[in-house]
Amino acid sequence: MRSGSGNHTLTWFKGFITALAVLLAVTWSIGIQPAEAKAVIKSSVNKVKVGGRTFTVQTVSVPKGTPVTLGLAKRQVGQTEAFTSIVKNYHAEAAINGAFFNAYGGPADPYGAFIIQGRTAHFGGYGTTIGFLMDGTALMSSLYHSLTGKVTDDKGNSMGWYAVFMNRTPADGASTIIKYTPDRGSRVGFTGGIAVTIVNGKVTKKEVNANSLIPKDGYVLVFTGTEKKSSDRFHVGNSVEEKLVYKDAKGNSIPWENVVTAVGAGPRLVHDGRVELNAKAEGFNDPKILTSAAARSGIAIMPDGSVLLATVQGATMQQWAGIMKALGAKQAMNLDGGASSALYAGGKVLTQAGRPLSNVLVFGSNVK
Repeated sequence: MRSGSGNHTLTWFKGFITALAVLLAVTWSIGIQPAEAKAVIKSSVNKVKVGGRTFTVQTVSVPKGTPVTLGLAKRQVGQTEAFTSIVKNYHAEAAINGAFFNAYGGPADPYGAFIIQGRTAHFGGYGTTIGFLMDGTALMSSLYHSLTGKVTDDKGNSMGWYAVFMNRTPADGASTIIKYTPDRGSRVGFTGGIAVTIVNGKVTKKEVNANSLIPKDGYVLVFTGTEKKSSDRFHVGNSVEEKLVYKDAKGNSIPWENVVTAVGAGPRLVHDGRVELNAKAEGFNDPKILTSAAARSGIAIMPDGSVLLATVQGATMQQWAGIMKALGAKQAMNLDGGASSALYAGGKVLTQAGRPLSNVLVFGSNVK
């Protein structure tokens, strides 16, 4: 009995092995193959030699398609907050500081373009901007905005209007027109000028600006200085239309309508795999950018579409461009640096900011 039972078991086992081999052969023949390991965010320290000097560069590689958004301090344009707090609040798996901002007294307004979840939240006006499509494809370009519109009364008469800035405090004595959206917070943040409130395409209020409320389903236009007369064409009940056009530095329209996340800084460091640096032409005049060595942050688009975040200490902008090229960047740009330079990945702060920040690019499966 024991011998017969053993032979039966052995026969069954041989049959099972044969069936398994056939199944595997069929699986491979019809193209079903084991799934590749999912790409993950990785950090590393790199030694890069440029111009006879070796730099220690902290990098974070972010696979293409990783969700990304622009994290705002206190979730508002014009505020500051600790880098680690922004990282935590947005559930980031990787993060790097973003646009330049006023860090030396007064409103902490940014200087670069912001696009957040498909909404333009701040206009740029110089430098270079990186943008991301919904599928994770990254773009890099100069980016300018043209915001125009028309206001129509109940008799069908229309007049044009425009805005110069978005979600920032006007300079003292400035004559300008600024649009404020909920990304600014609940109020415009200052007094003075004439405020026109628009909700669902209709003017609902017109008043002297006393730190006006920003409606959650609309926006506020504030007219200051000699531009206050432009508010005369707006009356409660009027219909308001607007048109936002994205342009490059040459004034040509560019197709950024489908960009869901963007942040502007600069200058450009690498273009199509070659060093391309012309800070003055991009509007930079500060010696910290033009000639000085300082802590740097930067972002690159790699040939495979992934994104590389990087920080370095004590590099000139020319050296920084050389470093990015040496790291294999196809496209690369500088971000805010100095005390703003900050980098995070793998649950650790890899480069610690020396001051509260205005904005941070955050990556991860749960960023929100």
